[in-house]
Amino acid sequence: MLELLTDPNAWLAFITLTALELVLGIDNIIFISILVDKLPKERREFARKLGLFIAMFMRIGLLMVLAWIVGLTAPIFTILNQEISGRDIILIAGGLFLIWKSTGEIHQSLEGEEGHSSSTVKATFTSVILQIMVIDLVFSLDSIITAVGMVDELAVMVAAVIASVALMMLFAGPIGRFVSAHPSIKILALAFLVAIGVILIAEGFDQHIPKGYIYTAMGFALVVELINIRARKKASKPVHLHAPYASDRNHPE
Repeated sequence: MLELLTDPNAWLAFITLTALELVLGIDNIIFISILVDKLPKERREFARKLGLFIAMFMRIGLLMVLAWIVGLTAPIFTILNQEISGRDIILIAGGLFLIWKSTGEIHQSLEGEEGHSSSTVKATFTSVILQIMVIDLVFSLDSIITAVGMVDELAVMVAAVIASVALMMLFAGPIGRFVSAHPSIKILALAFLVAIGVILIAEGFDQHIPKGYIYTAMGFALVVELINIRARKKASKPVHLHAPYASDRNHPE
């Protein structure tokens, strides 16, 4: 362990892997933010932190069973000349779950007024945590497999997971409150999750689509929407009459 602390290569691997975990965790933070938004305000922060805390242990647990993770890439059966492994099944099922959940949230958001099908319908605390656990398993799989390919030392991998989750806890609150306060950003985030779901399904069928394309497109869309939000705020401000005109009305000729 002491050798790792003094090894510059171990530190470089730790920093690189932590950054990678953060990038791959962006979609996880967005999904958690949208889920906890269905809980009462006083419970959202606790649910957000608990979900990420459980996610950390799930990722560490996956790291502890590296042999099982590697075994997931072995083909189980073949469909139309396409070999399907355990990893593929998890990715396809996770992608379908993400698309189903995101499109359902979009539909509820478009319902508008308070009602039984509105996005304001509250979920139970347990159901939110369980959904976070399910989707985090899917999101974790790719990052853990990537970690196994990048780093040989288990201690470095575990340290990177803990550091990345701690940083997620730090930023998840502000991101969640911002998404909750701006409905248009929430719709954009849900569209992003639908796209990620499609990518997961494609990867399950060995069709690799670089996530960088999606991140770039969604980043551009986010910048445009932030400009729109600022423009709407500016347009909604009351227009004050200039002093000369006001004085002219008070003192007619």
